[in-house]
Amino acid sequence: MKLTEQQRIELEAAAFRHLLQHLDANKDVQNIDLMNLAGFCRNCLAKWYSAAAQEKSIPIDYEQAREIIYGMPYAQWKDKYQSPLQAQ
Repeated sequence: MKLTEQQRIELEAAAFRHLLQHLDANKDVQNIDLMNLAGFCRNCLAKWYSAAAQEKSIPIDYEQAREIIYGMPYAQWKDKYQSPLQAQ
């Protein structure tokens, strides 16, 4: 099956929204865990999001992108959900 460009964009957008919902539902998964397992984290998603916005001349900076990815300001998410670093 050959998708149209619009279909591809819509499916990719839906998958991305689902990924964000999944991350939001699993706040116990720390960014360091994601980095160790997958090589990316929520901050990486925010960087990619803001870079894509810049390519399209859409004024979304990194902090704004992090708020979109985290669903709240990053400082608030960090205070509520980030585990303290543990010595290993």
